[in-house]
Amino acid sequence: MSILSMQRRMLGLVAGSALMTTAYAAEIPIAQDVKDSGQLAIASSLAYAPFEFVDEQGKPAGLDIELAKAVADRLGVKLKIVTIPFASQIPALASGRVKIAWATFSVTAERLAQVDFVSFLEAGTVVSTLPANKERFATQNGLCGASVAVQSGTAADFVADRIVADCEKAGLPAMRKAIYPEQKDVIQAVLSGRVEARLDDSTSAGYYEATSKGRMVVAGRSLYPAPLGAAVVKGDKATAEMLEAALSSLIADGTYATILDKYNLRSSAVSKPALYSNPSQLPQ
Repeated sequence: MSILSMQRRMLGLVAGSALMTTAYAAEIPIAQDVKDSGQLAIASSLAYAPFEFVDEQGKPAGLDIELAKAVADRLGVKLKIVTIPFASQIPALASGRVKIAWATFSVTAERLAQVDFVSFLEAGTVVSTLPANKERFATQNGLCGASVAVQSGTAADFVADRIVADCEKAGLPAMRKAIYPEQKDVIQAVLSGRVEARLDDSTSAGYYEATSKGRMVVAGRSLYPAPLGAAVVKGDKATAEMLEAALSSLIADGTYATILDKYNLRSSAVSKPALYSNPSQLPQ
């Protein structure tokens, strides 16, 4: 094949890719406020690696940020990040400050009473601890009587309450829950010995085990698997359907898989996004 033929072939592939992206975008129902502003505005804490954090160059990074940027590109608008602490994001939706909180929320019945979700991952809650304690916390009952850290308002916070109740039913000492505002505080509490373990999303905990080179390890199996997704204002179908369609296009053209592979999270992938608005939709 001549150099000219190769150049023509490459131009054809690029043009085909552009046409495919344009075709996907044409099928996405863009919410009116996004059209009017030319922006996809999302709430993010930028404090929960590997999903959202500030990189060494001081720029927003992480799986959630990359997915949101890809969605914005697909819509033909700019991504605007509104930095809001995780525990304040659902109240921010209720007050109208933002329409999307992109924080990889675990979809729970309690949260569905306040907001709707568009899911794009699936994971459970796991115990993360120092290597010396791994066998001790290999089972759920091993947490009974232990001091365990969680981040305020996360799925791990809710799961901790369920474990406390299960310990009581089993006639075992209660697990002592310690609440911290940010993920970094939870991790430091374990590393410093203030608590014996932490509860976290299985994807985040697995990422930290790898990046910390085993300073903290995952113990036991995943508890209470649940869909993960971005939160939207309750009943805002226009925004939810826009996100669902945009994420579907990212899955269809391989962009979604490429981003997940970058963070070693392909095991948490879904075949298609889903809109959750009622607890009856959740796995039992």
